[in-house]
Amino acid sequence: KTYTAITACYRMLKFGGFRRILFLVDRHNLATQAATEFGIFRLPDDGRQFTEVYTVDKLGRAGLKQSTEVVISTIQRVYAGLRGEAVPQGDDPHLDDFTPEAPVTVSYNPSMPPETFDLVIVDEAHRSIYGVWRGVLEYFDAHIVGLTATPGKQTFAFFQQNLVSEYTYPQSVADRVNVDFDL
Repeated sequence: KTYTAITACYRMLKFGGFRRILFLVDRHNLATQAATEFGIFRLPDDGRQFTEVYTVDKLGRAGLKQSTEVVISTIQRVYAGLRGEAVPQGDDPHLDDFTPEAPVTVSYNPSMPPETFDLVIVDEAHRSIYGVWRGVLEYFDAHIVGLTATPGKQTFAFFQQNLVSEYTYPQSVADRVNVDFDL
């Protein structure tokens, strides 16, 4: 999923006229993992690393740098930033593991206006990231793409039944069997 998302980021930045993309996760360790994956991804046209061509930063104390093209963050950090709260640099379980009891509402923030991102990629979208956090996702005037290996009814509902790609378990087993026979 991450490889597919990074490929989409590359295509949107290079060919789609997009300026900034938010890669949204629900846990800090997934943000760290995503940053690593962006760093080792090689561009298909010339083999350079993604991070040699595009600036990738995790949302932290410095906020959004104007030069950053891909921002990686937990949804909790984005919400804190939208509220004008300080966002710590490193792992902060108190912040990154926070789940509100009721859906959040978001007000306009001039330091992170709705047009900040052209694309928001929601990793692990099957988790309740869109339930209580829906207000954060809908704040941005951006295309939203959800990634999940296990979509639920709520995930399909949030994305209005718009399924772009599906690779089922039976298909993966059949593909594995075909690969084994080809050897």
